[in-house]
Amino acid sequence: MAQDAQAAAAQPVRHSPSYKVVWGLAALGTSLISGTYGALLPIFYQDYLGLQARWIGIASVIYAVWNAVNDPLFGYITDSTRSKRGRRIPYMRFTAPFLALTFILVWFAPPQAGQTGLFVWMLVAMLLYDTAYTMIGLVYSALLPEVTESDAERNALQISSSLFALLGMILGFVIPELFRPGAEASPSLLPLRLSMVAVGLIGAACVVLTTLRVKERPEFYLIDEPLPLGAALRYTFTSRPFLVLVAQNFMSILMQALILGMVFYVADYVLQMSSMILIACVFVPLIIGVPLTTLIRRRLGVVGAQQLLLLIADVALLLIAVVPDSLILACLALAGFGLAGPQTLTNVLFAQVADEDELRSGVRREGAFFGVNALLTKPAQSVALALIPAVLESAEFVTREANQGRIFLDQPASAIFGIKALIGLIPGVALILGAIILIWFPLRGAHLARMQEQVLALHGKKHAQLERRRGDD
Repeated sequence: MAQDAQAAAAQPVRHSPSYKVVWGLAALGTSLISGTYGALLPIFYQDYLGLQARWIGIASVIYAVWNAVNDPLFGYITDSTRSKRGRRIPYMRFTAPFLALTFILVWFAPPQAGQTGLFVWMLVAMLLYDTAYTMIGLVYSALLPEVTESDAERNALQISSSLFALLGMILGFVIPELFRPGAEASPSLLPLRLSMVAVGLIGAACVVLTTLRVKERPEFYLIDEPLPLGAALRYTFTSRPFLVLVAQNFMSILMQALILGMVFYVADYVLQMSSMILIACVFVPLIIGVPLTTLIRRRLGVVGAQQLLLLIADVALLLIAVVPDSLILACLALAGFGLAGPQTLTNVLFAQVADEDELRSGVRREGAFFGVNALLTKPAQSVALALIPAVLESAEFVTREANQGRIFLDQPASAIFGIKALIGLIPGVALILGAIILIWFPLRGAHLARMQEQVLALHGKKHAQLERRRGDD
């Protein structure tokens, strides 16, 4: 009987189309919130409220330090949690309301608080928001490798997640665009702030809906014994695939943060058109590219597909700095297609890393990997947050606050080039470095196939052990 259970369990878990739809709702919620946050934060505090670049830079450094603590800490806590409700879903479900609340607080800084007051509000709100977002995002990412062993199923789930995430990111641009201040002097921030309340509440609701359908596999939190902290750190930092993937992911995170933070700048000051057009040029090809990653993955493998798509995006971004303004939209469209790789395939690669580690350590430890990954890559967001105002200030960019509350469209040539460098040249260099780094990723070909067979056999044994334990009870 146990052998039959083991044989049945030794097949990759497959999920229904409806499951995959519900799976993606959490990505819609988190990306709606994080997309709005990433797109609006720099321009909100620097351009609308007039916070100086040095204060934003200091906040970014402190923010990065907190990220260095909370991500691996939460990862280890979730890996080590043992409860009848699971070790991931409860954290995800009950943190969602706090994500909404802390996100809303970011946008209610008092405009007349002065530089110090604005800095303190921005810093505290950022830290509270990131704590809630980290817990939910880490748990959601860690669930993917657990719910199925199949690269094809993981890719399909990630496609659902990516498509919903892209919808959330698009709304993260569209909603601020609809409600952010116009060109009039001293415009009201109230409509924008009320829209942020709606974004926070809707995003949190989507996360909760996913937790009502998705269930964890009990063999991983009832059978696996958590590793001591020292052993967990040793296994994590001696994983070559993990270290290579983290280095590549740092470059992708830096690229994404810069592009998100610069869309409104390019729309307002370089092309002087609605940001909706830029958003469409990036996201329509990206949406097309996401399902096509399945075809590229079948042809080149996961890591080969990632490298190809990184190079496509890299070339397009580098061209932004040198082509005429009339071709910038075309470059953004090509870059958008290439960005389907980081958007869809990165978590599939992390799933392979977790599989390889399970064979070494004997337990599933996705939380540790995604936590340490965030420790090493989230500073890229802080680098981008500090880099944007620093480059623009050195390029003599004129803010609205410095122009008596009105948008200043006649920016100097140095400021225009600074904007182009921040959305094109610097992210392009980051992506080419990421594609090169993946040359050393070892999980591919015959070695990967053998490893996946061994993982299936190990899961069969754990499932049989769970059935025996239930029988004894």
